[in-house]
Amino acid sequence: MKFAIPCMLIAVATLSGCASILNDKTQQVNVSTSSGSAIKGTVNGVPFTAPGVVTVTRENKNKIFVTDTEGCARETVAEKSPDPKFFINILSGGAFGSTTDYSTEKMWKYNENIVISCKK
Repeated sequence: MKFAIPCMLIAVATLSGCASILNDKTQQVNVSTSSGSAIKGTVNGVPFTAPGVVTVTRENKNKIFVTDTEGCARETVAEKSPDPKFFINILSGGAFGSTTDYSTEKMWKYNENIVISCKK
C-alpha cells in the first residue's frame, strides 16, 4: 500500500502528455496591422477585430487570417509549430505522452504576434 501512491503518480506522469496537461485547447495571439489601422476579419470562420487579442484553437494546421479591408493583405498565415513542452515530454514521457499530446492537438502553437500587412 505504501507504494500505491508513488506508482500511480509515475503512471499518470508517463501516460499523459505534458502539452496536453499544461496547454489549453486554445491559444491567445495578438493581432495587429503594419499600418496601425483597425480592421475586421475572420480566422477559421470566427470574426475578429484588430488590433486586439484573438483566441485560436490549437490544431494540426496553420491558421489563415482573412480580411476584406482595402489596402490590407487578403490572407495572412499563422504557421503552426510544436510547443517546446512537446519535446520535453518526449524525453520524460516517451511515446505514450507524446502520442497523447499529438492526439489532443494541444502540442501545437502559433506565433504570439500576428501582423497583417496594410498600406498606410
